[in-house]
Amino acid sequence: MATRAYKPTTPGRRGMTVPSFEEVTKFSPEKNLLTTLKKHAGRNSYGRITVRHHGGGNKVKYRLVDFKRRTEGKAKVIGVEYDPNRTAYIALLEYENGTRSYILAPVGLTDGAIVESSADADIVPGNTLPVANIPVGTLINNIELYPGKGGQLVRSAGAAAQLMAKENGSAQIRLPSGEVRLIRLDCKATIGQIGNIEHDTVKIGKAGKTRHLGIRPTVRGSVMNPCDHPHGGGEGKSPVGRPGPVTPWGKPALGYKTRNKKARTEKNIVKHRNGK
Repeated sequence: MATRAYKPTTPGRRGMTVPSFEEVTKFSPEKNLLTTLKKHAGRNSYGRITVRHHGGGNKVKYRLVDFKRRTEGKAKVIGVEYDPNRTAYIALLEYENGTRSYILAPVGLTDGAIVESSADADIVPGNTLPVANIPVGTLINNIELYPGKGGQLVRSAGAAAQLMAKENGSAQIRLPSGEVRLIRLDCKATIGQIGNIEHDTVKIGKAGKTRHLGIRPTVRGSVMNPCDHPHGGGEGKSPVGRPGPVTPWGKPALGYKTRNKKARTEKNIVKHRNGK
């Protein structure tokens, strides 16, 4: 996959690049697998903003993606589609009994390919197996944390984890962040690397495209008044005036470790990310 650039006919076009959509082969979604997606604009049930910078955006329908892959048997790939709700592309499958479902499209999955979800499936992109049946060193995605709950790890564009070892009823998985984590052997995972691998090289180019994604402007605290942010005030380009940067409510930010060392899942982490 590559990105496409345009002639600088406008200031916004000058720095803009867009995906080439070379992997996309189907351009209209499956209506039976669509559902409405209600917007909350970062507000809770009381109408109070709990997540800043959310709001607006294009109206989209949610695609019902099958993260569990419980339907056993072979399925044929009907097409690869763009999904406005995620960075990865999705593939439409049709099973032998006529049912259809979406899955995350790995690199190399094309129209007409046959994929399978079973314990004895081949090690090819798109097939889903228990981790116990996957050879060490294989690249995997859509990994379950709890058997039967569905894939929760490694689901974004270009992401892939590697199966490092299997011992004592658990497998060591190296995640894209560098973290090495223990996973139960009866959890399922899908073979291959998620498609759209050059998603992170796309340049948005103009502020309007960010608003189309439902992201509202993010204002720096240093340009606010002291009554609005701890970083505000001062003459000219003033420093934050604190030992370290903080949130608008005075909590440490930007590099401050927030993970609880007593977390229940801490025992499953063999090696923290960034060599911690």
